[in-house]
Amino acid sequence: QVQLVESGGGLVQAGGSLRLSCVASGRTFSSYAMGWFRQAPGKEREFVAAISWSGGSTYNLDSVKGRFTISRDNAKNTVYLQMNSLKPEDTAIYYCAARPLALPTMTFDYDYWGQGTQVTVSS
Repeated sequence: QVQLVESGGGLVQAGGSLRLSCVASGRTFSSYAMGWFRQAPGKEREFVAAISWSGGSTYNLDSVKGRFTISRDNAKNTVYLQMNSLKPEDTAIYYCAARPLALPTMTFDYDYWGQGTQVTVSS
């Protein structure tokens, strides 16, 4: 099985930046499409960003486009989410997810999920 571990969350002021990391187990990481999702307290989980297995294609939620960037380093079995110009409404638990397909999806159709990392943006 694949294990995913997120890190990099924390408390940041509005306008600040954070970089989230997700480290995956296994030697077939390059064959997995990856996604980032988030869930605020009392709200529905939503798609944030995704990247193909090769890193050649990326997708973003409209509200984070231009502020968040997803990338991957297959040699390190790691996916990143660079978050700039953070807003209070970005406060949520952020989860990474993996699926054994070349292309990602914006739905919740992923096979593996991490435990999440808390991001809190203060005013």
